[in-house]
Amino acid sequence: MYTFFKYLHSGLRYVVLILVVFATIQALLSWIGKKPYTETNRKLNLFALISAHTQLLIGLILYFFLSPLVQFSGAAMKNATTRYWTVEHITMMIIAVVLITIGYSRSKKILLPEKKHFNIFIFYLSAIIIVIVTLILSHRGVL
Repeated sequence: MYTFFKYLHSGLRYVVLILVVFATIQALLSWIGKKPYTETNRKLNLFALISAHTQLLIGLILYFFLSPLVQFSGAAMKNATTRYWTVEHITMMIIAVVLITIGYSRSKKILLPEKKHFNIFIFYLSAIIIVIVTLILSHRGVL
């Protein structure tokens, strides 16, 4: 069971990263070009949000039920690898998903298209930076 969820979580990261990067680039280009906020924009942003939330749910299953790398003990903080998977990885990824969620939710309430695009760009880009830095800290690489 652990192996299935580990590979599912590992593979889905590419889908999440691609969708969030595309949404960010599209938001930047649309903001700079002062383009209208279209249904295509909304759907891409929504799919990026849904994929991030799905990834988080799979990660939480691994975290609480399956992963041997997560250990809830005082000794976990003394080992860099265990500390990373028990504390650092989950904390930063939850922050990234929260940023994506806030960005999408705020963009729904904004009326001006330029501000919608700018809002998505800032929040999604912030999430991308956090994810990339966190994955680099894992010493497993981003890709």
